[in-house]
Amino acid sequence: MSKPSELVQGTLDMLVLKILALEPLNGWAVSQRLKQMSSDVLGVSDGSLYPALHKLEQRGWITARWKLSENNRRSKFYSLTQLGRKQLEKQAADWNRLSAAISGIVKLKEA
Repeated sequence: MSKPSELVQGTLDMLVLKILALEPLNGWAVSQRLKQMSSDVLGVSDGSLYPALHKLEQRGWITARWKLSENNRRSKFYSLTQLGRKQLEKQAADWNRLSAAISGIVKLKEA
């Protein structure tokens, strides 16, 4: 099965928000969880993930605090804020509407 090389623009933000809605995680764990939850179809580079986390934090959708990770290293753990939950609901609704429209077109019978 081929792997998409890029996520649809804006999708990474929604996926990160969804992952953090499940539990607070550090950046590395967010990346691993994305791979795991998508059965290794979706991956994100550090060069895309960390700027996205920073942007989400600046917008007030997530917060970050330093804690010790499982391997006893200091790591920044990210949590979803109430504002982030509202944004996730909006983005998920927009995504569901868009993906349903695209799926409807792709499933059309050819002449």
